[in-house]
Amino acid sequence: MGVVMGTFSMQTKQVGFRKDKVEDDLEMTTVCHRPEGLEQMEAQTNFTKRELQVLYRGFKNECPSGVVNEDTFKQIYAQFFPQGDASMYAHYLFNAFDSAHNGSVKFEDFVMALSILLRGSVREKLSWTFNLYDINKDGYINKEEMTDIVRAIYDMMGKYTYPVLRRDAPRQHVDAFFQKMDKNKDGVVTLDEFIMSCQEDETSCDPCSSLRV
Repeated sequence: MGVVMGTFSMQTKQVGFRKDKVEDDLEMTTVCHRPEGLEQMEAQTNFTKRELQVLYRGFKNECPSGVVNEDTFKQIYAQFFPQGDASMYAHYLFNAFDSAHNGSVKFEDFVMALSILLRGSVREKLSWTFNLYDINKDGYINKEEMTDIVRAIYDMMGKYTYPVLRRDAPRQHVDAFFQKMDKNKDGVVTLDEFIMSCQEDETSCDPCSSLRV
């Protein structure tokens, strides 16, 4: 989960979405347009109405149409990892944001995910991360999916990763992940196994932790 939280923390800081920036941003400019159902989103998320207004302004600055497709999402995400290729990881992340599975991410999708990742309960964060790793959305994480995620992280980290990694590192990291996670040794990891393992050892659910081995 650390790789998810880490990238989101960096992004929200760089685009001015930090909590401690909300008041300053609102004093500097007035939001001219706000989405419908702002009160409803406030009730469904862990953000205040004023924070949602600031988030919406930033979202509209990056995506004037109010909707993000995958190509645009990849271009925005790539800005945070200029030293590597973030396209594959951005693809998986986009699919996790795209709750309707219609090839686009609306502001509501963005805010709901951000609310969970930044201010959700531990179980909510772990459930969201599990959904990210469960690429084919069948309710399980298998070794092929985890290998794809780990390789995408390596590509994203670029020059900060490859010089210190052996060629068999992805397989070793995936094996270590399943050794900890797959409690009944049936070759797949369920949501319950994932949550239980992460609560026992936070590094278990963070593929990035294995990069430090």
